[in-house]
Amino acid sequence: MASQATGSGHRAAPVHTDPAEVSVLTALSALADPVRIQLVRELAGSAEWTRSCGSFDVSVGKAALSHHFSVLRGAGLVEQRDQGPRRVNRLRREEFDACFPGLLDLALRPDGSP
Repeated sequence: MASQATGSGHRAAPVHTDPAEVSVLTALSALADPVRIQLVRELAGSAEWTRSCGSFDVSVGKAALSHHFSVLRGAGLVEQRDQGPRRVNRLRREEFDACFPGLLDLALRPDGSP
């Protein structure tokens, strides 16, 4: 369970779902949203733990972006941790691929490719 935020300005740690606990429908639903697939694609092209939440070029506000990251964590696709004032991300590719072989490869193909 996530730790609770304290009054000293610390936010609660994000809750992460193990990809082994995710249904294929949950995984597909998480990848079906255009903003979320963009986040996943950008993470797939970045080194682990180098992308803060605010570094993504998406056309949604902070609250919506937070929601999209929550959905991706709930689907076992993304892991987040706090580094000072920033929350950084990594794509859980290896773990996700072990549960859903080939799914990320299909989702990460450029639009229209076979």
